[in-house]
Amino acid sequence: MNSQDVILGTLMDRSLTGYEIKQLFETLYSYFYSSSYGTIYPMLHRMEKDELLTKESIVQDGKPNKNVYTITEKGKKQFNEYLLSPIEVENVKSDFLMRLFFGEHVGNDKVIEWLEKEQIHNMEQLDQLKDVCALYKDEMKPSQVICIQIGMKNYEAKLEMITEGLVRFRNLEHLEQEERD
Repeated sequence: MNSQDVILGTLMDRSLTGYEIKQLFETLYSYFYSSSYGTIYPMLHRMEKDELLTKESIVQDGKPNKNVYTITEKGKKQFNEYLLSPIEVENVKSDFLMRLFFGEHVGNDKVIEWLEKEQIHNMEQLDQLKDVCALYKDEMKPSQVICIQIGMKNYEAKLEMITEGLVRFRNLEHLEQEERD
């Protein structure tokens, strides 16, 4: 999967402006696909050159022209090839998990700090995903709802384990403090 596949899929249902596509990358897609702002517009330009989509410039009074992108038959064919190709194995790369794995080398205080920060971050991400789900719920197809629900369940499961880890490490810290006293 790459940005091109995601853009083609985005255009399968309707034509969109570059700004609308960018908004989807920043909101709805941000929980399961990462792409930078600087990637989208060059990708749209390249896809237009490759005849995967067309661009229509719409003149607006008092505003810059608006570019609306529409997928072509060639683009639909390529997107369907992507959908029918084997699913790529997920790769989890997490700085948090890597540090946590080696947490014995920094002491309990630091591990607790990491867990607390990750707990706050995951709560914020879960809340944002719930907000995005509420925002798009009327437009989403059943498979899209399942996708978002899996994302929410992942955050909930991670929060559950972080909470259990915090209890464990706080108890260890308490026991170590009693031994020092």
